[in-house]
Formats: sequence, structure tokens, C-alpha cells
Amino acid sequence: MKNKACAMGITVALVGLLAWKAAADIPAFFGDPFSGLATALLDRFNAGKDEFEEEDGVDEGLGPVFNDTSCAACHLNPSTGGDSDVVETRFGTITDNHFDPLAQLGGSLIQSQGVGPLGSCNFGGESVPAEATIVAGRKTTPLFGLGLVDAVPDKVYQLLATLQRNVSPSTAGRVNIVQDATTGRPAVGKFGWKAQVPSLAHFSGDAYLNEMGITSPFFPNENCPQGDCALITTCDPATEPDNDGTAVQAFTDFMTFLAPPPRGPITRQVLAGERVFLRIGCANCHLPTFVTGPNPVRALNKVTFHPYSDFLLHDMGELGDGIEQSNAKGRDMRTAPLWGLRVRNTFLHDGSQGTPEGAILAHAGQGLASRNRFNTLGATEAAALIEFLRSL
Repeated sequence: MKNKACAMGITVALVGLLAWKAAADIPAFFGDPFSGLATALLDRFNAGKDEFEEEDGVDEGLGPVFNDTSCAACHLNPSTGGDSDVVETRFGTITDNHFDPLAQLGGSLIQSQGVGPLGSCNFGGESVPAEATIVAGRKTTPLFGLGLVDAVPDKVYQLLATLQRNVSPSTAGRVNIVQDATTGRPAVGKFGWKAQVPSLAHFSGDAYLNEMGITSPFFPNENCPQGDCALITTCDPATEPDNDGTAVQAFTDFMTFLAPPPRGPITRQVLAGERVFLRIGCANCHLPTFVTGPNPVRALNKVTFHPYSDFLLHDMGELGDGIEQSNAKGRDMRTAPLWGLRVRNTFLHDGSQGTPEGAILAHAGQGLASRNRFNTLGATEAAALIEFLRSL
């Protein structure tokens, strides 16, 4: 069974490498839309990018508490739609052996800024309450290529989880089934550090509310500053939602048509490094290749792409952040996609590591065996593995 799994992984990876090599001569830049988009779709991408970069004010619904005034303020490295070194704070505690997000105190996400004087109130940023016994950082994630991830049918992620349980149970992931606010139906979570977000449309509305404090049709309720909902009634009497949903659709369009990150040079050392990557088990979770389902948009229709993630939850032991969201437990984290890694400055969910080596050495739980194998590598193989990662 182990030989079968290894052979399958190598086959998938070789397909991925051949595809990357075939695309290597195509000029591409971080932040570009898919090439060959129809004019109408390209117009939607550009309009969405404009909305994504626009700074909103109180008159456009900002606040009363928020984390920044535009999406691009956090998604900017190395271009609009990327990651950043911004780390937000989540908190909670354990009550009766269950995770408690302390919603009555503003949990679990801190909104670090306030709009200041509004009506008879003066809104400032939130702080972690004394009752919190769990405090975790969450780094901004890149958005490149997520339209492809969204275009993979849910059943593929479910089948992948089943395959992993059968082939490699010690590293098998699981799906996080969550409620999609835009459809009202259960769906597979694919986005966010806990795979707590099921679609780009949901992602857009959720971020608009929780990062900027702007309500929309599927997320119509303001965040209560530090959990004090009376302040909303007293000092922010504006009719909800703040936005009619057009901005949320624009954000969705931008992310949907945002191309995946371009690959760096594939040298002999990089090829040797990918073989090491496979041999020590990294690809058990950081799956090289996916294929999208049927889609009316040609750029998303049955396309092979290379995220180096399975988008499933894995028990990461002490590397977990202690926060629970939907069916994700405190030790669970979604496998982070590795594509685009070469332009990142910090790594892991909390940005606590400054190098890929540090991130590997911090792996625990279901990632511990691969970390231990990494520690046994000779200098040449270890250098090749890092060079491979820095080519993504």
C-alpha cells in the first residue's frame, strides 16, 4: 500500500512538473488576471480590483470597528491580491470542556481600529479581554489562483479525504463542512486557516463585515464592539445593510479571475528538491496538482493547476492555534497552499517563522513524521528541498 501511494504521488507530481515546464515561457506577473479572458470578464476583473483597492470611509459603512479601510491594505505582497505580514488576533477560552469564542466580549476576532466619535459614542479598537485564555495570531493569506480552487467540485475534496484515509491514514485530512451564507446550504470549506470559508462569494461578504465592518445582504448584522450590542443601537442607527451587495460581487469577481502565482525557474536542483519533497511525505498534505470541474469560463474549465495543498484539515498538534471554527478543532489547521511561497516574507498561520526551514521545523502532529525526515537529510538534499520551495 505504501509503494502504491508513493507511486501515485510521484505520478501526480511529474504531471505537475511537466505542466509547469510547458507554461514556463508564458510571461506572467503576480496580480495578473487569467490570460485570454473575454472582454466582459476582464472588465469585471478590473472593476473588482478597483473596488478591492478603494479605501472606504464611515459614509460608505466603515466600522464602527474594523481592521483596515480597504482589502488591498492587507493583501498587497508583492501586488494587489497577495499576502502581507499583517497578523490579526483571535481569542477565546475553554468553558465546560468546550471552546468558547467569548462572543459576548467581541470574540473571536479582534477589530483593532474604531471610527472614533459617532453619535454619542467614541469607538476605539478592541482589545483581548482578561477572560481569554487562548490568544492566536492569523496572518493574511494570498488570494492568487483561488478562482481555480473554488472551481473544484466539493465531491473532489470529499473523495480526496476518503483516499487519504485509505492510503495514508496517519496523515489523512478531513473536510470542514460549513454553511455557505450565499446559498444557505452546507458546503466544503476551502479557504481560511481553518477551512472555515466555503466559497469566494462567502469569503467576500465575510471579509467585508469582519475586516471593514461593512454589512451586506448575506452578512447584514454589525459586529458589536467588544460584544456591546447596545452601542450599535445607540450610536450607529444606519439602516442595514451598508452595501447592497455590489461591492461583494466585485470582490468575488476580482478573486475569481485573479491568475495563480507564476512559477520561478525550474533548475536541476529544483527538480531534485521536488523528489525529496515527495520522498519525505510533504506531498501527502501539500498535494501538487488539482483539476477544476466543468465551468462556463474557459480559464476555469477543466484546468490543471498546482497549489501544493489538499485544502483539508489536519491535526497539527501543538502547531494548532487553539481556536475552533465550524468543525475545525483547536489543533486543526488547513494545509496552506505553497504556490507563491517564493515572494513571502513570513510563514505559518501566525507569521512566526521567517524562513521555509523554520516553518518545516515547526510542524507537529500529522506533520511530525515529515519534519523528522527533513532532519535526517544531508546538506545537499536539504538545500535542494529549500530551493524547490523557493521556486514555487
